[in-house]
Amino acid sequence: MTDAIIGRATEQEILRQRVGSDSSELIAIYGRRRVGKTFLVRQYFNDAFSFYSTGIYQGTKKEQLGEFNRQLEYYSGHKWTSAKDWFDAFAQLREYLESLDGCKPIVVFLDELPWMDTQKSRFIKALEYFWNSWGVTNKRLKLIVCGSATTWMRENVLSDKGGLYNRTTRSIYLAPFTLHETEQYLLSRGISWNRCQIAECYMILGGTPLYLQMLERNLSLTQNIDNLFFIQGAPLAREYDFLFRSLFNEATVHRQIIETLASKAIGMTRKEIMTVAKIEDGGVLTKALRNLNDCDFIRQYTAFGKSERGTIYQLTDLFSLFHLRYVKGYRGQDEHHWQNMIDSPSRRAWSGYSFEQLCLHHIRQIKQKLGITGVQSDVCAWKGEGGQIDLLIDRRDQTINLCEMKFAQGEFEITKQYDSHLRERAESFRSATKTRKALHQTFVTTYGVKKNMYSGNIQSEIRLDDLFVK
Repeated sequence: MTDAIIGRATEQEILRQRVGSDSSELIAIYGRRRVGKTFLVRQYFNDAFSFYSTGIYQGTKKEQLGEFNRQLEYYSGHKWTSAKDWFDAFAQLREYLESLDGCKPIVVFLDELPWMDTQKSRFIKALEYFWNSWGVTNKRLKLIVCGSATTWMRENVLSDKGGLYNRTTRSIYLAPFTLHETEQYLLSRGISWNRCQIAECYMILGGTPLYLQMLERNLSLTQNIDNLFFIQGAPLAREYDFLFRSLFNEATVHRQIIETLASKAIGMTRKEIMTVAKIEDGGVLTKALRNLNDCDFIRQYTAFGKSERGTIYQLTDLFSLFHLRYVKGYRGQDEHHWQNMIDSPSRRAWSGYSFEQLCLHHIRQIKQKLGITGVQSDVCAWKGEGGQIDLLIDRRDQTINLCEMKFAQGEFEITKQYDSHLRERAESFRSATKTRKALHQTFVTTYGVKKNMYSGNIQSEIRLDDLFVK
């Protein structure tokens, strides 16, 4: 493993084991753009590939083949005739790889695979033939394919209808950083913020390494956000649009869904999405919902006590939430826009909801603090006449955690009125669901719950520090 890589210990161990195996390996790495897939592979191998080539965004078939040919000449040191198609190109690659003597692994890295697969190029057929006719028989070959278009990767490489299905020996899904990894990354770049500031940074940038890389250590978090989103020519002002174009071939429906879900915090059913967004029922909607779920833009869950037909879709992508709330309608009137909103009602409302989503991204850490990592449990939500509960942990040990998530600049104080609300809501929940399980009031807060005559009614407490656990 290389010390230059922050986190990603599991992924590095997979690479180590597979590259060291005594059989051919086809490893598929996928995940949304900017999450660090290329960085992981290039850093892990220190760019010591037998062959490396990357797709060109919106490039033509001729341009893709031309780049592949240039890389072949670079690695082989020989001049090759221009390949007329991908079957030719992979035949030339095979010829070069067969010339490599010795017993060291032959590491081939094909990056941004979906961009190579231009219309009618038959790229995936050629790659499939290359692997099946030669690659799978060469025990030294370690072929790593990578792509940001998660939909394409699933349909062409990972799904049971894909051309390379059952050919991949291992797939790696690379998720955004956790809070722990975000803190480690910022420290590695000389940025020393407190954990509340790091959490707010996470609530805006979503733990995406490339966005974190843009932060300047000599500026405050607020100044950084103004520079990234609100000054003239801000580098992330148009990122949302590019993100969708690069991930999905036809992004219109995907954006409609995202922007519809942004209007309702607890989420919507499929029927509600169709009604509000005016999207027809059918395969296009099904595929778009699946794509968005696969790319971590939304989460899909069943409301407590409901059947699968009551599935709820909720927007959980923090970067999209921030963009739609503050960047989409911004017209460049104020280069200190974020700083000037520091104590506005809008910002307080946003931080409350975004903190809830941050908590949903760290369910494992919440369960760890509760001491229930070994207990089977379901994560869901509930809405009834007595109110709504955005996070329920329904446990097999006859307990349900009713979780309240509160982002505050100090200890959160439970007042008499709020205590009454919690008790009434719990009774409403018990009455509506007919559950006989023990109900534990659980608070997830930044700095804890202030001790007073009502705090004793809280059975369990999780602080922001607990979410930073590895």
